[in-house]
Amino acid sequence: MNHASNNTSATGARHGLAAILGAATLALGAMTMSGELKASSDATVIVLTQTPCQFLETEGVDHGFTAAKRADCMKINDANGKERVEKSKKMTLKPGKYIFRVTNKNVPYNLGFWLRGDGLANRAMLPNVSGAGLSEGVTADYEVTLEEGDYVFSCPLNPTPDYQLRVEG
Repeated sequence: MNHASNNTSATGARHGLAAILGAATLALGAMTMSGELKASSDATVIVLTQTPCQFLETEGVDHGFTAAKRADCMKINDANGKERVEKSKKMTLKPGKYIFRVTNKNVPYNLGFWLRGDGLANRAMLPNVSGAGLSEGVTADYEVTLEEGDYVFSCPLNPTPDYQLRVEG
């Protein structure tokens, strides 16, 4: 069983400190073009698939990278990660409760997921979620309530670029 660790930080004094714990297993609804699914609760499911060195949905194309270990992705992303992020789709969501459903597709080593505020100030102030232990073929859910702001998400274990996410609304 995979465990996702959830952490949220306050946005100023008006919110105080809150913690969101646990991973949710929810029934899937109909999939939209954006890759969002409406779950049976009040959370929206965002489906993300990791292949070696990338998230497919964000980049919109499978580059067909191969990696036997973390260092392979570090070399690939050093060579072209910045260009790929510039071409990738910046995800935009409304504030609210989300489940990021992450699948390890063809990565031969364990990987994870890390969503956090973009930059030091946002990292300290905005909600975040992270977890690891996704072996090949495994899917895990990472639940978080997002507030307005700029975020990035990536996988430090299967090094991917930092993909951009904006929450506004």
